[in-house]
Amino acid sequence: MIPFYAKCPDIGFDETRFVNASGFNYLPDDNYAFIEYYCEKPDCDCRRVIVIVTSNGNGNKILATINYGWESPNFYAKWMGNKDDVKDMVGATLEPFGDQTNLSRYLLELFKLLVKDESYVERLRKHYEMFKRAIKDDHSRAKKARVKSKRK
Repeated sequence: MIPFYAKCPDIGFDETRFVNASGFNYLPDDNYAFIEYYCEKPDCDCRRVIVIVTSNGNGNKILATINYGWESPNFYAKWMGNKDDVKDMVGATLEPFGDQTNLSRYLLELFKLLVKDESYVERLRKHYEMFKRAIKDDHSRAKKARVKSKRK
């Protein structure tokens, strides 16, 4: 997984979602950053994002790692080739292989509020497409360079 801003720096920093949260139970008042990471495999069409949550008050340490898949359960069952793990792909869940803290479940709830905004979900989809295009372009350029160097 690579951060969106690494492949699309022009808008990656500008369109990172920040939430200045205050007054939430169990969640310290702070400015939380929801940083998007996408799969770097050019042929993968997982249609999901991993969101790393950090905050100013915690020295930008990872507070939660959230998986968000915006497609239907049928899409993920077909994509994965089975229905067993679909529940972990659809919607917002804590990423089992990601860093978590005692705040993770509360940050997941905050993220679930964010994805109720369809314009935010559409932004994630758009970023996914932009990221995948950039990855494919990188691989295409690298392949051309390898072919060119073999000809010499």
